[in-house]
Amino acid sequence: MFVRPTNPVSHRLARMAFIMACVAALIVASAGPLHRFAGLEIEPAFTIFRYGFYFAVAGATLGLATIVPTRPGDRRRGFVAALLAIVVGVATAYMPLTWFLHAQQAPELNDITTDTNSPPPLVVTLQLRRGASNPATYPGANAAVLQRAAYPDIVPVVLPVPPAEAFKKVDAVAMAMGWDVVARAPADGRIEAIATSVWFGFRDDIVIRIRPDGAGSKIDIRSKSRDGESDLGVNAKRIREFIAKLKAS
Repeated sequence: MFVRPTNPVSHRLARMAFIMACVAALIVASAGPLHRFAGLEIEPAFTIFRYGFYFAVAGATLGLATIVPTRPGDRRRGFVAALLAIVVGVATAYMPLTWFLHAQQAPELNDITTDTNSPPPLVVTLQLRRGASNPATYPGANAAVLQRAAYPDIVPVVLPVPPAEAFKKVDAVAMAMGWDVVARAPADGRIEAIATSVWFGFRDDIVIRIRPDGAGSKIDIRSKSRDGESDLGVNAKRIREFIAKLKAS
């Protein structure tokens, strides 16, 4: 009886590919907690993140290279290891790749507001920004031009209700967004909150301003990152979600 010979070298390479992909997954997954909980600076954390991506690509590539000569037969371990290396490697590389692409496409902004001429000022959250790399002041006219070009739909919201009622609606939506509301000032028409990302623990400060507008109310919102030159579009996405919920409330 003819028995197809196995290829122990390919099997070992397939297992190596799987190990590389798993190590890459651990590296990528650890970058966020190391920054958020261990106090690792953001630049070293991003470096770890980037090298995890390289390992993931290498593991998936090696798995792809060994999956053909290790076809299933009398010994399936090499084939399974190569297949898992591809799956784990591609899944691990997806998140860093998405971030890198967003960084290339998103404008270099970290402060988004519905009123670029007179952004709602940070008051309580201003005191909580100690150690933040980004200054609390609005970046200025250049940022306003970039924002209007990238996010022309981010504009103030006018509600057909008086400011007191609008304040309650805004407060309810802010709570529904899952933000940590740190200030409520009905007399000033101001609500402030903090949004914290799950993985890296990035903190963005949010201030909402409610002003009379005829018989109704004008709502402005500002979302500003504490760190990072680019927010990868997160602040704009947050404001869009808030506006959509507010209009639907």
